[in-house]
Amino acid sequence: MDYFSNLLQRYPELAVFLAIGLGYWVGGFKFRGVGFGPVTGSLLAGLLIGYFVRVPVSDTAKQVLFLLFMFGIGYSVGPSFFRGMKDGGWRWAVLGVVVPVAGLLTAWGLAALLKLELGYAVGLISGGLTESPVIGTGSEAIRHLPISVEEQDRLIGQIAVADALCYIFGTFGVIWFCSSLGPKLLGLDLKAEGARLEKVYGIQRQKAGVTSAWRRFELRAYRIQADGPAVGQSVAWVESLYAPERIFVERIRRDGAIFLPTPATALLAGDVCAVSGKSEVILKLLDANAVAEADRELLDIPSAMFDVVFSNADFVGKTVAQIAEQAEEVRGVFLRHIRRAGQEIPIGPGTVLLRGDVLNIVGLEPAVERVAARVGSVVRESDSTDFVALGFGIFVGAVVGISLVFPIGSMHIALGSSVSTLILGLLVGWRNSAKPLFGRISHGALEFMKSIGLAGFVAMIGLKAGPLFVAALQEVGLTIFLAGIVVTMVPLFVGLLVGRYVLRLEPLLLLGALAGVQTMTAGLAAVQEKSESPIAVIGYSGTVAFGHILITTWGTVIVWLMY
Repeated sequence: MDYFSNLLQRYPELAVFLAIGLGYWVGGFKFRGVGFGPVTGSLLAGLLIGYFVRVPVSDTAKQVLFLLFMFGIGYSVGPSFFRGMKDGGWRWAVLGVVVPVAGLLTAWGLAALLKLELGYAVGLISGGLTESPVIGTGSEAIRHLPISVEEQDRLIGQIAVADALCYIFGTFGVIWFCSSLGPKLLGLDLKAEGARLEKVYGIQRQKAGVTSAWRRFELRAYRIQADGPAVGQSVAWVESLYAPERIFVERIRRDGAIFLPTPATALLAGDVCAVSGKSEVILKLLDANAVAEADRELLDIPSAMFDVVFSNADFVGKTVAQIAEQAEEVRGVFLRHIRRAGQEIPIGPGTVLLRGDVLNIVGLEPAVERVAARVGSVVRESDSTDFVALGFGIFVGAVVGISLVFPIGSMHIALGSSVSTLILGLLVGWRNSAKPLFGRISHGALEFMKSIGLAGFVAMIGLKAGPLFVAALQEVGLTIFLAGIVVTMVPLFVGLLVGRYVLRLEPLLLLGALAGVQTMTAGLAAVQEKSESPIAVIGYSGTVAFGHILITTWGTVIVWLMY
């Protein structure tokens, strides 16, 4: 044991990686869907190691990791955050503000009522509202207070203790409220409501784990018969004949020659047409009424599948069905997936497309290129990261936060490098959604920044707070735990009432939105499981960005309010 302690004291970086490894391992365990998660697991592992071994922790290393995380989280939620404020999502935006504000006021009121010290108040927010980045913003704000370094360390140690205690119920509380208590209060049958909303949105449900054995989209060749109804008719007429199903004549072989038709091209007897569309539609409408041909040369057409960031104002706010009706605008292209705020959105005729959605479209290459340029910007997968934008972004954000000082009473308090870095990451991510070549950060790099950045930071917080953990636990353990329950539940009740009876949101989408504004993906998963429908993700994606941004800044705000 002495050898192990000396090893960690001489090489403190080993203690950090040990805490991260243990944290991810412990965080992976779940009981009925509830677990600590890797971040809280890393904090607990750091507290445990720090209790037995006094590990020296570098404040510089800790801040480097946290700034990486803050820029990464801002970058990832930037598009959905601004979309929620601009593109008709005002009700989600209102809910996304109301719930975090209710959480802040609840924590502030309880801290004043119970006469809790500043560090415990910050931990109430981070654990009770399940947003661990609050640990970082609150710690930085405490570092700017005109008190001794020893006092700063003591208060920051309190944050880790309170966060660990409150997170236990915070996770369970959100899952339980969104999937069980909330539906009971609304008198909601989750399964029936899920089926109803899917019908409203035109989403066809499939059994879990069951997929079609055929390809979703197909290109086939058919010969025009002399007595067929298409003889002498234009391509546009033939395509409209099968509306609202979308079938397209892509190429024609006539007298041995292959050419690209226009909508006005008339079809002649003996023409062989390459027709694209959904497999089930072609099988149902054409195979029974036309003669298929095996014409490899005619069908040898380059196809493409692109991810496109949806941004064109002419289409934003319209449903999938409304956009599909604009035949010439989106001719020859089919929609496979929609991702919003990192979550896949169910597709149906009634699904509304919003700015910043990532659309996965497929079709023949010329059509996909044309439509992609019309509706937004193509996202070309790349492993490269613009480290110029990353480095200067964090530098500029931190400098602005340090320089921007607000007079509060007799004090002058800086905004803080972490909060301003978050905001700058938000702006860069938003700009990248419109111009993908600007400030490009690869998916892998972004996930590394968010995952290791936060886990490493809280692990070091735990290592430093470890020696204080047991004493603080004995002093205020039960009080903090009970206060954390209140901080978790009050905002959820407020959000449920405001969302249903003031904003008139669909109840099932509202439950998903409450999980989103509490940034609890496990809460969304519980709602989806009990409703047997993925549709609650629409509400989740509308509020999760507001939860990440606002609650994270509460670490700074609560310090301002209480000091």
